[in-house]
Amino acid sequence: MATEKPHMNLVFIGHVDHGKSTSVGRVLLDTGHIEKYLIEKYKKEAESKGKGSFEFAWVMDNLKEERERGVTIDVAHKKFTSNKYYFTIIDAPGHRDFVKNMITGTSQADAAVLVVAAPEGVMAQTKEHVFLAKTLGVNQIIINVNKMDATKPEYSEQRFNEVKDDVGKLLRMVGYKDDSVQFVPTSAFIGDNVATKSDKLSWWKGPTLLECLDNLKIPVKPTQLPMRLPVQDVYSITGIGTVPVGRVETGVMKIGDNVTFSPSNVGGEVKTIEMHHETMPQAEPGDNVGFNVRGIGKNDIKRGDVCGHSSNKPTVAKSFLAQIAVLQHPSVITVGYTPVFHLHTAQVACTFEELQKKLDPKTGQVKEENPQFIRTGDIAIVKITPTRPLVIEKVKEIPQLGRFAIRDMGTTVAAGMCLDIEKKE
Repeated sequence: MATEKPHMNLVFIGHVDHGKSTSVGRVLLDTGHIEKYLIEKYKKEAESKGKGSFEFAWVMDNLKEERERGVTIDVAHKKFTSNKYYFTIIDAPGHRDFVKNMITGTSQADAAVLVVAAPEGVMAQTKEHVFLAKTLGVNQIIINVNKMDATKPEYSEQRFNEVKDDVGKLLRMVGYKDDSVQFVPTSAFIGDNVATKSDKLSWWKGPTLLECLDNLKIPVKPTQLPMRLPVQDVYSITGIGTVPVGRVETGVMKIGDNVTFSPSNVGGEVKTIEMHHETMPQAEPGDNVGFNVRGIGKNDIKRGDVCGHSSNKPTVAKSFLAQIAVLQHPSVITVGYTPVFHLHTAQVACTFEELQKKLDPKTGQVKEENPQFIRTGDIAIVKITPTRPLVIEKVKEIPQLGRFAIRDMGTTVAAGMCLDIEKKE
């Protein structure tokens, strides 16, 4: 059974056309999670549309429009099991949904596969995705050096090593430690070294892509951090009373605990905790639970509130200092800009009060003090004021509640993390 294996969330990232979707399709085919006849069917369709070699990608790209254009538009989730783990794959198109999913989706990725095409090597988006992955808290990364069949000469060990060196420099620059990075040469389209070894890569003595996935480590549950449970919904259940529902992000909640909901500032004693309709004595990080708190009414709390122990209440910010990466904005961001911040289960409009520093995306060094504006591609330190009370934590203290996405005009314009907080009294 899939449920008996430990679960990991995995995101595939990388420059457009470097073979993300094809890599995912190949992994699913070679692990028996899709049928061979489907690939054959897609192959015929792809050829009829003049899109030869897109058959694997179509496993993930289920939308008709994507097939016509040959690009991934929406996010797809696929499940598969390896020898060791049960994976949920998030196949991320460009940046937009990648970021939205990684921050505001429940599927905060435990690990990433960065797909880099061997002939092209590191491209603009490769850099951006690496920086984002690190900014968004993905600490384990596998570098799939794909399209080895297209190097000159084919399956060139020298070219693999060149790409490995380039990507390695990039990873160290943004702060990845060598022991959290794995490299693997593949041809996802042909199937070399994805699930099985290949004679064509006889010089490669390391693991296949699938073995790299099994080498990943399950992240430690942050049980030692203060308890934080962002409220997703609030129900009124006959015979029990008010039942807030949410996922424990950090710490442990036990029956009998005194808890406070911020920013609503109401609290009481936890009477019951339930998961999947079963009563539990306590809830840990990753558990989606419903719980009842003595003396709290349905209208006292709402989605976006965060529950914590009364002895260590969630932090409500009057303002906060953040480092943000501007992913895509049609013009420029200046002081006074007020988009919507998506953070845990809260969605709150927040105003840019100060643009303090612009950083060099490559080195993280200060490039400009007090810039007049920031635009797509910039990394900046900014002061933010929420338009209404908002729970946020410093990324160094409780990272799960310190990362956010900034959305405007229906897209994710920026992503960031909270560095410091001026608390609301």
